[in-house]
Amino acid sequence: MQLNWRLKAFTELSNYELYEILKLRSKVFVVEQNCVFQDMDDKDTKCLHLMGFADNALVAYSRLVPSGVSYKEVSIGRVVTDPDYRAKGLGKELMQLSIEKIEEAFGKHPIRIGAQLYLKDFYESFGFNINSAEYIEDGIPHIEMLR
Repeated sequence: MQLNWRLKAFTELSNYELYEILKLRSKVFVVEQNCVFQDMDDKDTKCLHLMGFADNALVAYSRLVPSGVSYKEVSIGRVVTDPDYRAKGLGKELMQLSIEKIEEAFGKHPIRIGAQLYLKDFYESFGFNINSAEYIEDGIPHIEMLR
């Protein structure tokens, strides 16, 4: 499956793109994972947004976070693929492209992520290593990982 990838700063997002981002994040992080949390956390305005569209539907997304916003290191967050498009390799493509784009935008530096524990092996396949004890965030086990 070939996606149309877009990378934009918050101020460059169209109303439609922003709506699609918030809709996909809500679909997965709130509804699918049954997790009530404040998704709009005042970080989006400081980040770059990597979006993968199939036709006009956003099916893959991550936000690229500058250093000093979430961690002292740069970070990749809100990594998500639409449940209807899973098992097609989009998550791997999204993560690889996220790493490439964050290095292009901010340079080759360590990347820290807060990962849901069940995705540990997935992130390890991209060179991330566990860098914290397990912790609970919004009722879900997480770990910090560093690449």
